[in-house]
Amino acid sequence: MLKIEVAAGRGRGITVRLEGQLVGPWVHELLRACEPFLDDRFTLTLDFSRVSFVDREGVALCRRLRRNDATLRNCSPFVQEQINA
Repeated sequence: MLKIEVAAGRGRGITVRLEGQLVGPWVHELLRACEPFLDDRFTLTLDFSRVSFVDREGVALCRRLRRNDATLRNCSPFVQEQINA
């Protein structure tokens, strides 16, 4: 299970706070939540402080989001290593 909370910040900033595990069908749900903000009009930040695990598909999505200039912050060392491997 993954809780996804989208919060508007100042100006064009959008923060997506995640809680749980980024696995299975939740990967697609996260993509759906982020897609509207993947353009030059927004600055997208994903807060991983409460994420305990990311599966292979979740890692691929995280890499894709970073390529689209999203910032991933507060990743645990374990999650960070998964994404950077």
